[in-house]
Amino acid sequence: MKTNASAKKELFSKQRDELLAALKAQFEKNLGRHPGLVWVKVQARLEANPEKLWSLNEMESTGGEPDVVGVKSGEFVFFDCSAQSPKGRVSFCYDHEALDSRKEHKPKNCVMDMAAAMGIELLTEEEYFALQKLGEFDTKTSSWIATPTDIRKLGGALYGDRRYGRVFVGHNGAQSYYAARGFRGSLRV
Repeated sequence: MKTNASAKKELFSKQRDELLAALKAQFEKNLGRHPGLVWVKVQARLEANPEKLWSLNEMESTGGEPDVVGVKSGEFVFFDCSAQSPKGRVSFCYDHEALDSRKEHKPKNCVMDMAAAMGIELLTEEEYFALQKLGEFDTKTSSWIATPTDIRKLGGALYGDRRYGRVFVGHNGAQSYYAARGFRGSLRV
């Protein structure tokens, strides 16, 4: 699903219809993630927010399989719910500072820049654990998560994964990147 190249972050009508159909299918397939919510209300909110739809399309087109995971402060909350870290968002270091610090073998991008370009936020540690209560994610991959400033100032960045039936949060140098580590995002609509 390619997006409109204009400066305005909106989808063409065919793209919008395809995305809404994919989001509806994901919603209906995973009703346990959003008990008590009805698709018509979610769709109405999405249709009223074309820039948010554009961001969800970015999540979907990079393999995130976004789905509603709840409501917070009156907004629907979407997380990337792909079983493994989204394939279109792997092999990135954490942020631009980390990218600049690499003298050779630089990755093509960094997590924070790509998330900002997509209009989404990285999952926090708390959100990552909440996601893992909805299913088993990152059993073969790992995902960068939002890193507290004090850890980042020391050169580190956090990631999460699920191994041995447990959810772990670990750390690496922010400049590191791996083919099996991407990032998961969240979006409020």
